[in-house]
Amino acid sequence: QGKSNDLLTPDEVEKMVPLDKENTQLLEAVIDKLQLSARAYHRILKVARTIADIDGSEAVDKQHLIEAIGYRRNNNA
Repeated sequence: QGKSNDLLTPDEVEKMVPLDKENTQLLEAVIDKLQLSARAYHRILKVARTIADIDGSEAVDKQHLIEAIGYRRNNNA
């Protein structure tokens, strides 16, 4: 990609972090429940992508997404 995950635009992060139906539903449910913005949605995706990178995973899976959401919740507590 040529740049760090935190510098990705919303369009770039959508392309870099394709989610399957189950993970899309999970993230949308969290966004709705916590009343998070589109900006927060993309930040969660960026963190999940970084976690997947650290794990050496090509794709973002459910565990990466849950961990990223957990960091988001901990930062707002």
